[in-house]
Amino acid sequence: MLELSQIPTPCYVCEEAKLEANLKVLDRVQKRSGAKILLALKGFALWPTFDLVGRYLHGVCASGLNEARLGRETMNKEVHTYAPAFKEEEIEEIARLSDHLVFNSPAQLRRFKAKAKSANPHLSIGLRINPECASAPTDLYNPCAPFSRLGTTLANFDPAIVEELDGLHFHALCEQNVDALEAVLGAFEEKFGPYISKMKWINFGGGHHITREDYDVEGLITLIKAFRKRYNDIPAYLEPGEAVGWQTGPLVASVLDIVRNGMAIAILDVSAEAHMPDTLAMPYRAEVRNAGKPGEKPYTYRLGGPTCLAGDIMGDYSFDAPLKVGDKIVFEDQIHYTFVKSTMFNGVQHPALAIWSKENKLKIVRTFTYEDFKNRLG
Repeated sequence: MLELSQIPTPCYVCEEAKLEANLKVLDRVQKRSGAKILLALKGFALWPTFDLVGRYLHGVCASGLNEARLGRETMNKEVHTYAPAFKEEEIEEIARLSDHLVFNSPAQLRRFKAKAKSANPHLSIGLRINPECASAPTDLYNPCAPFSRLGTTLANFDPAIVEELDGLHFHALCEQNVDALEAVLGAFEEKFGPYISKMKWINFGGGHHITREDYDVEGLITLIKAFRKRYNDIPAYLEPGEAVGWQTGPLVASVLDIVRNGMAIAILDVSAEAHMPDTLAMPYRAEVRNAGKPGEKPYTYRLGGPTCLAGDIMGDYSFDAPLKVGDKIVFEDQIHYTFVKSTMFNGVQHPALAIWSKENKLKIVRTFTYEDFKNRLG
């Protein structure tokens, strides 16, 4: 159990026991389905935990050169790299770092395959396809939305490149259950079924919310096993990010001041814009520990950040007792898809990164200074 008195603010805290619990669920899926699960670095990249993550998962999936290098240097298991487009000056290094390299279009494959294979003869080559089956809850996170740049549709697929491919990759989900995957698989097989049996592997991408309490884990295992059986036990990969970091820790803030302008407003030392960007972009309402909806409890406050952005607001929350300067506010579930997107906008203090160990000890793994802010700017 987190001891808030031990946590300096602002601070992201990953709880090791909760992370391992998620990894055990994912490992059960691996062992029973025969699929391999990779960590999507875009969703969870707290590399000081990778000794633990690497005990359970088969490696990482990367979105370009820097993530591929991070995965190779910090976990050194399988590295699968995909990007909407690769750069000429980076492709050889990416190839050397990677085990699988997935292109977004036939044109990129034709342009770079020979150079990539020359740099790494053992490299396995794939193509990301777009199954055109859209069910993600918001278009911002919908890889199969109309006019998506992500993946090759059947109309733009060139059967002539099939012999050059080792695998096909699709990614169509966003924090969804197995029913959404079932629909996507149906579309994938309907459109690309003739090519699947020619592949050495299929990658189901990410967005599988496997560790969420209501996720149908048994249904996923059954679905994967049935798919693999239809195609001669073809190797399959999944690349969840949020399922690894889901509910593994909070962002802890402190109240700096309380002002009034028609309502009580608590100004915190964390920023929605800089430190919790998905609350504005998704958008969604972050859960605050021991807080309720506006008016649900006796004392309602608007929680805002310390930046000059007028809209730097986390939302309105109610509490059992009045807030006071120095009180700690705990934003739940802020480890996945949060600090990986954080910025130093306005020069505000970036939260520290910490791990709460299974032995109930706090380990600060990184603090950020003025020099970190300055060096990003020139």
